[in-house]
Amino acid sequence: MPRALAKPGRNRKVTAADIRQSLLAALDRFAGSRVLVIGDLMLDRYLTGDATRISPEAPIPVVLVEKEELLIGGAGNVALNIRSLGGEVVLIGRRGDDEAGRTLEERLRSEGIEACLFAQENYPTPLKTRILARGQQMLRVDRENRAPLTPGAVRGLLRKAGEQLPRCSAIVVSDYDKGLVCAEVMGGLRGLRAAGEKKIPLLVDPKPENFPLYKDVTALTPNLHESGACAKMPVSGPREIVAAGRAIMRECACPHLIITLGGQGMAVFVSGEEVSHIPTSARQVFDVTGAGDTVIAALALGAAASLPLITSCLLANYAAGLVVGKTGAAAASPGEIREAVALLPVPDIERWE
Repeated sequence: MPRALAKPGRNRKVTAADIRQSLLAALDRFAGSRVLVIGDLMLDRYLTGDATRISPEAPIPVVLVEKEELLIGGAGNVALNIRSLGGEVVLIGRRGDDEAGRTLEERLRSEGIEACLFAQENYPTPLKTRILARGQQMLRVDRENRAPLTPGAVRGLLRKAGEQLPRCSAIVVSDYDKGLVCAEVMGGLRGLRAAGEKKIPLLVDPKPENFPLYKDVTALTPNLHESGACAKMPVSGPREIVAAGRAIMRECACPHLIITLGGQGMAVFVSGEEVSHIPTSARQVFDVTGAGDTVIAALALGAAASLPLITSCLLANYAAGLVVGKTGAAAASPGEIREAVALLPVPDIERWE
């Protein structure tokens, strides 16, 4: 059984009921925890319909669109997940000076997200258009421009972060490699943390292209592919995952690392300790879009509430197992997690080394 979850009386064995009770008590501590989210914002467009014939112009299906949805993506989806899990959130990012950017800001406002967005000229708001038919994604079309932040935008972002940081108990950097996360931003955040009364946790959802920027963060949350790219080694089974994870921790000097493994759950690294493997709790996988956002949202709330890492990871695992059964960049609610904790088996945590 995982440490720091249940503390039974002397000579009493830890039971599944003990674990469930501890997880539910920890979930309650998400409420009111406040997280600062900084990162790349985007708009997700979903065109859903039916495909019953092949185009006479090319050997491709014709999708007759029946429904169109515009959803908040990227760092905005992390903010939505934090809010859905019961926490409080402040979001800092940029948008383009265009219709997609204005729509994005309106959607955030309608969701009750406190957002500090700045519009940048000659920067199109990243727009991902997904076409779905009969439950399958047929095509994705991306519109984006990885324009760097202007020096003025960097100063403005860090000024906003400095104003908001005293109200927050954790920071998330959501890096989608669209140009916002850069050496100046990461260096500025490290300076703000060092200048604070206490060094609050900084969690990063990384991209391999920016790996050198993540020095001295509290935790990284790469997926399997990203971990191999960051460590510059092939990654498949447990031995390779452990080796890659250790290499990442040495290079970045980060005390915690969580590698998400899709249908295989997650591997949890803590400096000086064995590696824990938590199997997935997903009952069905319909769409993995945004699952990483859900994981880092739950981990950030756990860090803000001073929960043990393994406890936060178990809750994140339940939350991610729920969102992959939904369409699009979805979120899980505390009620759904409570039901999952009550009905699903307690994950059998393995030790990898």
